[in-house]
Amino acid sequence: MAGIGDQLSQADIDAALKDLPDWKFQDGLVTVYKSPTAAGALEFIAAVGRIAEEQNHHPDLEWRYNRVFLRYVSHDAGQAITRRDVDAAVSVSVAAARLGAAAEPGRYPAA
Repeated sequence: MAGIGDQLSQADIDAALKDLPDWKFQDGLVTVYKSPTAAGALEFIAAVGRIAEEQNHHPDLEWRYNRVFLRYVSHDAGQAITRRDVDAAVSVSVAAARLGAAAEPGRYPAA
């Protein structure tokens, strides 16, 4: 479990995002992935589910036809970003690339 001491500073988050071009910081680590088809989006969602189970860290997820909206935040660390969020985002980005899902972080709804 993440704890209060595991929270990343804004500088840590900014540094992590340099290696996560698919993601942005907006009340969590957020992004949108677009698949060529709705079936492809469902395949991607299944991959995200497997990652979540393996890492025991589950994102907020919304599916809209061929787009999947994701948000990682550590609820057990006071809604902060932790290393678990960054690690999960890295794993999801790898899965997205493997499945041909294109990142569209700018499409994540404004807060």
